Amino acid sequence: MESILLKKTGGDYALNSSREILVIEDEADIKRVIELNLAAEGYRVKVAADGLQGLQMIRSLKPDLVLLDLMLPGKDGLDICREVKADKDLRHIPIIMVSARGEEQDVIIGLGLGADDYICKPFRVGELMARVRAAFRRVDSAPSGRRNQKLEYGDVTLDLDARKLLVDGEEVHTTATEFRLLRALLENPGKAFSRQLLTDIAIGDEVYVNERTIDSHVSAVRSKLGEARGWIRTVWGVGYRFEPDTD
Repeated sequence: MESILLKKTGGDYALNSSREILVIEDEADIKRVIELNLAAEGYRVKVAADGLQGLQMIRSLKPDLVLLDLMLPGKDGLDICREVKADKDLRHIPIIMVSARGEEQDVIIGLGLGADDYICKPFRVGELMARVRAAFRRVDSAPSGRRNQKLEYGDVTLDLDARKLLVDGEEVHTTATEFRLLRALLENPGKAFSRQLLTDIAIGDEVYVNERTIDSHVSAVRSKLGEARGWIRTVWGVGYRFEPDTD
């Protein structure tokens, strides 16, 4: 892994010094490399070595960005992301997952839970720093310095920032599980999701449920989409995909 401290001008230091980044990572060498390089770019850096401490620090500090490892002692990174994005006071905080889990399914689960980006270990430090800067650019380009992301298909709108489902302009109540399920499907139109993958995204991989449980959640979501209920299509022998008909 590249370990180069990046030199910044005084103006850049001043610009970044108001940004606080929390690094949740249990591998001491990687944590130190990330911490030194962020500090070299002028960011204020806090670190946590386990998941429970990391979640407590997110709640107390409300940092501007979190770099989150997934395989952590105490509390898994996916569970941390799930709890943060379910909290109305914390969900605006950008999360970049940094993990040795590099399979497509792992990335889809992480992004489906609301992570803003996902970078695989081993990584180049320059790439990580670029991802951090890109995350802050997205925040700064949104009104009032906050993101306002919406997934819109015809009369169906999923407001990711407000965590609301709107159908024909009217708000429709969804559970946290239903919202995560909808987000995964709407962010990946045309992609076939297995029942197990949707279960991992919407419910979690540490809770044992019958794989068919996701069928009940899909049925509930369909019932809330009105005329668009047919856009969630069954892929026989696999699971489901979102295929909007907006013509």
